[in-house]
Amino acid sequence: MFRYLAATILCAGIGAGQARPTTPAVPAPGAAKAVPSPLDNLNDAIQALIGKVSPSVVQIVVSGYGPEVKEDRRTNEVTIAHQRSIGSGFVVDPQGYILTNAHVINGAERIQIILPQPKAAKPTGLIPRDEIAKQAITSALSPKMTIVPARLIGQDRDFDIALLKIDGEIPPPLQFSAYRDLRQGEMVFAFGSPEGLRNTVTHGIVSSVARQSDPDSTQISIQTDTPINPGNSGGPLVNVKGEVVGMDTFILSKSGGNEGLGFAIPSATLRVAYRQLKQFGRMRRQEIGISMQTITPELGAGLKLAQNYGVIVSDVMPRSNAEKAGLKPGDILLTVDGQPCDNLPTVAYYFLLRDSGDKVRLEIQRGKEMLTFDVPVMEEKHEIDARLALATPDKNLVPELGILGIEVDRDVAKLMPDLRHAYGVITAAKTSSAPRDLPLLPGDVILGVNDFPTTTMESLRTGLKQLRPADPVVLQIEREGKLMFLSFSLQ
Repeated sequence: MFRYLAATILCAGIGAGQARPTTPAVPAPGAAKAVPSPLDNLNDAIQALIGKVSPSVVQIVVSGYGPEVKEDRRTNEVTIAHQRSIGSGFVVDPQGYILTNAHVINGAERIQIILPQPKAAKPTGLIPRDEIAKQAITSALSPKMTIVPARLIGQDRDFDIALLKIDGEIPPPLQFSAYRDLRQGEMVFAFGSPEGLRNTVTHGIVSSVARQSDPDSTQISIQTDTPINPGNSGGPLVNVKGEVVGMDTFILSKSGGNEGLGFAIPSATLRVAYRQLKQFGRMRRQEIGISMQTITPELGAGLKLAQNYGVIVSDVMPRSNAEKAGLKPGDILLTVDGQPCDNLPTVAYYFLLRDSGDKVRLEIQRGKEMLTFDVPVMEEKHEIDARLALATPDKNLVPELGILGIEVDRDVAKLMPDLRHAYGVITAAKTSSAPRDLPLLPGDVILGVNDFPTTTMESLRTGLKQLRPADPVVLQIEREGKLMFLSFSLQ
């Protein structure tokens, strides 16, 4: 449901017997120029910043089906209805990759990108200031817009990050700032489409460079008092250089609107997410087989630990690399590869940056002992991941789609008990020959091709062979427990 805001422009000083005030024109060449004040310089700097960042910020319109609650005095009726939501995003690559929040595109049946209008050519000669202001207002109120389709490349709901891609004329990409350089009190600007209002910018400061939703959360956020509202989600939070310091994600509010408590995903996390989503379609998590918790004063006192802060090993998984190396529950992590383990998010980030097979050096305190362990790091896998990893091009290739598929048999169905149907073909991986606009993601379960059910690999191949090049294709799939249709054309 959308709220439409009506804006009324009041023109003061225009009425019977009143002359319209004029704005002085730009001085002619040779005339004495007034020395700009510091506030004038600040205004000019902000205008330059907006001109640099705005062309890279897009509005995202998502269409799909979701639950709709109808309340009356007798009962609460829940129905499935077609819904439309709006969010923000920004270009991060000249090839057309766009970052946004995963919750913005949640349940998407169709994703469209509204691109900012290209900047007009700079005029030559002098223009009166009132004419410049008039052009700016005309541009802001212009109904003209360029809408292009986008496809989902990958997403991670835990980090709330999604990567989209568009084709055609690509806006200039924004650059990431170094998160380590971010400082409390630093001036920042939020760009996006709050409440669907395109091309909006607000400014404030960094209230805190790092916040956790709870002490045992492995994720951190930037806190800012910059006004952020629904619709800003996925938009960039930038510094005075126009570099992305974070992605606007959520607010803490009793009213539902901005109360000066906005939160953004740090640039360091966005940089890693972009690289991994682009390459793998998902975030890869590295592990050694331990669970960790934040040491609180209460926990430290109760366990009689040597310190009341830091990170403690709460569990060591059976038969894991950590158990083989000799780690035990109750060990206090001191360093990871020489980096101090001051908090849980920092330790989690050390593992996120690693590649499978590397060894990590851990320094731990066990009682009064200081011990060192070299533990191999492995990619976090579930049983179904191991099954999907067995897919090979000679046995599992579906050439028309450019994917490696795994048939859902009894064994696979047992590993995936939440499947809506105990049949279909799981997308294990995409190949380089995949159609450019193929909207499938790793983990999607293909249930049908057009009106042809695909209960097995053979039936999927049979259904695809009936199609000719350029024929429209509609795949019925299951993605994260939801049934949906994906449409595209064979190349």
